[in-house]
Amino acid sequence: MRKLGIVAGGGGFPGLIIAACRAEGRPFHVLALEGHADPVVIGDAPADWIRLGAVGTGFRHLHDQKVEDIVMIGPVRRPSVRELAPDLRTAAFFAKVGLKSLGDDGLLRAVVREIESEGFQVIGIDQVLADCLAAKGVFGAHSPDEAASVDIARGFEVARGLGALDVGQAVVVQQGVVLGVEAIEGTDALIKRCAPLQRPGPGGVLVKRHKPGQDRRLDLPTIGPDTVRTAASAGLRGIAVEAGQTLVLGRAQVIIEADRSGLFVLGVTCPN
Repeated sequence: MRKLGIVAGGGGFPGLIIAACRAEGRPFHVLALEGHADPVVIGDAPADWIRLGAVGTGFRHLHDQKVEDIVMIGPVRRPSVRELAPDLRTAAFFAKVGLKSLGDDGLLRAVVREIESEGFQVIGIDQVLADCLAAKGVFGAHSPDEAASVDIARGFEVARGLGALDVGQAVVVQQGVVLGVEAIEGTDALIKRCAPLQRPGPGGVLVKRHKPGQDRRLDLPTIGPDTVRTAASAGLRGIAVEAGQTLVLGRAQVIIEADRSGLFVLGVTCPN
């Protein structure tokens, strides 16, 4: 069985992959990113911790551990070059790709090319966690009404245009009005920013979808129990995500939180 390298950012997904590898007896090693990966999530897994700018050191660890496949998972805030304090290998990478000229998608594709130039194969999280992608249909007890369905359709339309520009993956819509779109701040910050902008009446809807042409191995839209709790606190009425293209962390807990809060969570099949 091919040894898996887990390049771990924030959130809980790295822990799920660690657990899946242990359950199936797959050899693995974690490359945890300092300031992003959660030590509690990584736990006692075999791991090396590196700065985001220490690419050369990271590759050396992965080669030393005889890693063959790599999965990159967990949010990583995009730092400035000064924050990175890049080593020689990282600096050479930035010089080659032109960091300032790339959006998030372009940067991630360049990172994958660099990793695969070292002889590793980058794989998607769904190749490790088969049931982590959102299914089509309603997740819990609550369903969107006709007005919410109109907002969902509008949200997917806007999110597609947003993604085509490599800006973000999420939008909040209420009564046909776009309250906010996701940029560098992330989904939770988007929801909180939109809370005071809502009109009287039924709350807004959070919509998330993948960017057109996005590499499925990289940066898929993600929701989890915290997303539902944040949406409920902000007065939203529901969440709609792209089925088959959105990662769901803690599906059972997502349903519990949605039912408890009276929110709908819906998986929708979107045209490309």
